[in-house]
Formats: sequence, structure tokens, C-alpha cells
Amino acid sequence: MYINSISLLRTIGAFALGSVALSGTAKAQIVSHSKDVVIEHPAHLSESTQVSGIAFHLNTESGDGSAYLYVEQQNGTHLAVLDVSDPGHVKLVRSVDLSVPGPYEFSRELGSSSILIRFKNNLGTAVLDFRKARMPVLRTFGDSQNIGHVEPLDRATYLMINDRVLDSQRSPRDFQVIDASNPAGPTRLDTAKLVVDSVTWDETGTTFLLGSEGLTIIRHPQIEEEYAAEQRPTN
Repeated sequence: MYINSISLLRTIGAFALGSVALSGTAKAQIVSHSKDVVIEHPAHLSESTQVSGIAFHLNTESGDGSAYLYVEQQNGTHLAVLDVSDPGHVKLVRSVDLSVPGPYEFSRELGSSSILIRFKNNLGTAVLDFRKARMPVLRTFGDSQNIGHVEPLDRATYLMINDRVLDSQRSPRDFQVIDASNPAGPTRLDTAKLVVDSVTWDETGTTFLLGSEGLTIIRHPQIEEEYAAEQRPTN
């Protein structure tokens, strides 16, 4: 889901919005002065993350202990499935071609295994089913142009209430990551250009930004290690 503002004050001191691009050549990793924050720049991730995207959805309830990021690309006709369970080693799981009328937005979760998507320009709605998290399936249903509210009745049944769909107006913004951990003064670590969507995985402290250059990942290695340790089975 789209997040209008993201707070990273507890770890980097500030997270600012702006329009000034980062100068110079991007590094493979950008590390804060305190080493609490690591930024993975799109240019040094896999090619699948470097395609300009429209929107994305983070699924952390796959049932297999993994976390997946579904990235809408190529005007909605392409869906990249990324395994982000280890934010330091993001892997492309699958590329799915979709037959859709145009770009869409991830609108509302329907339980833990699917999400309602809305096509822009009032072209209707559909459901992205990820009960098989690594193999999502797009499901369409009848005349759904005026669906405004959806409630899950059970795992595969939904109550849909008609209401006119209005496209939300979003302006892409540059997201600057500011490091305030250095006593010498705040430092701009990176700028994610023209971000259209963002989401944070609270358990690992990972923030994903979808911008004009692709996917930027803001990581917290210490929190990742703590979360990984909690997931290990105990005997």
C-alpha cells in the first residue's frame, strides 16, 4: 500500500522528502556513520529490480516463512515476484505476464492470501491470488467497475459493496535518506528518485522504495539478525 510518510527517526535521525538528486557514482552499499542502516542501490541489485515500476505489494504471510514483494511493471502487464526474506540477498522468483486493461494499484487486502487491485481510469477491479505465494494468479470477475468496498467473508469469498471508483492522484517524489548519527553533522546518504510507492516490513525494519531507477532497499542489519534468530526453531 502507498505510504504518504515514512518515519525512520529511531534509527537514522531523519527521513526527508525533497527533489535534489544524489551526485556522484552510486556505491554497492551505502552505510550510515553508526552502521545501523545499509542502503542497497538499484544499480547494484539484480536486473529484475532495476525496471521502473508502478506499484508493489509486500506479503509477509506466505505460510512458508518467506516474504515476497510483488512489483507491477511495464504498464501493468508484467509482475515481478521477489523473495525479500533476506533483505541483503533479494532474489527474483518469477516473472508473470498479465492480460490486463492497463496499470493498476494494490487496493485492499482480502485476508492473508489475496489482494484487490483497481485498474486506473475506472477500468474495473480484479483479485491477485497469492495462496501459492511464488505463483500469483490474477482472477477477474464480471462487471466490477463500481466496486468501492470489499470485505472477506472467508478464505475465497468476498462481500463487495458498489461505490464509484475514484483514482487517487499521486505525484512521484524524491526520497532522501538523511543520516544524523554522525556528530559532525547530518549527511544525505542517498536519494531515491521519483518514488511512486513505498512499504515497510516492520519485523526487519526494511523499507522498500519503488522509484524511476527501480527498487531501493533501506536495511537494518541488526534488526534483521534479531528477527532471523527469533524465527529459528528451538528444541
